[in-house]
Amino acid sequence: MDLGIKGKSAIVCAASKGLGKGCAEALAREGVDVIICARGAEALNATARELGSTGVKVTPVVCDVTTEAGRKALLAACPDPDILINNAGGPPPGDFKTFGLDDWRKAVEGNMITPIALVHATVYGMMERGFGRIVNITSQSVKAPIASLELSNGARLGLTGAVAVLARKAVRSNVTINGILPGPFDTDRLRTNNASAARARNVAVSVIDAERKAAVPAGRFGTPAEFGAAVAFLCSQHAGFITGQNLLIDGGGFPGSL
Repeated sequence: MDLGIKGKSAIVCAASKGLGKGCAEALAREGVDVIICARGAEALNATARELGSTGVKVTPVVCDVTTEAGRKALLAACPDPDILINNAGGPPPGDFKTFGLDDWRKAVEGNMITPIALVHATVYGMMERGFGRIVNITSQSVKAPIASLELSNGARLGLTGAVAVLARKAVRSNVTINGILPGPFDTDRLRTNNASAARARNVAVSVIDAERKAAVPAGRFGTPAEFGAAVAFLCSQHAGFITGQNLLIDGGGFPGSL
């Protein structure tokens, strides 16, 4: 299927690896010029070289997008994107009792304020031009809170609520805003978390991997490539009637009918 977005431009945050990279790869294959950002220069530039082989224009921006300076640098590289993929690593796990206000502020800054700022900076230009696709990568915790991830639960749910009305306003101008709620995907973050759990229980990482896969009806972890393909479709010309939605991609893990 031709997604109809060849020649468009996309900002993809945290795109040096994992889910962000999967999104950038999928968009690049569709002929979309991609502006990618991450804090680590080495990994980001390596990804830029890989994406460049598709023939599209790739612009890497080394920055911390959770800071005002980082967002300014990113938007300077692409002030008028057609597509915005908001993505950021989640806050650390822990216990509500031990979280201080600074922990909450950092979580909200990274996973709520940052994407809101990028949406605000880009959505009105999209509306004026008559096309735009915004996808916020959040978490399955928006649908069902995850124990020990209260920081993420709160910040990501706040973002979801913040853009819900805007999504209904912008769609009249052919601009959609949707959320993707990933479950367990085979990324560095998942592998790091599994390794930590293995050390805490004094078992092999393979034991934790097997347990987590067994809890997923699909019997496996998702891949960044299939995640990116789903995001690319939401960014396509064919998805203009889909807005204000939060799509759970978790291999069937959520035990609900809706």
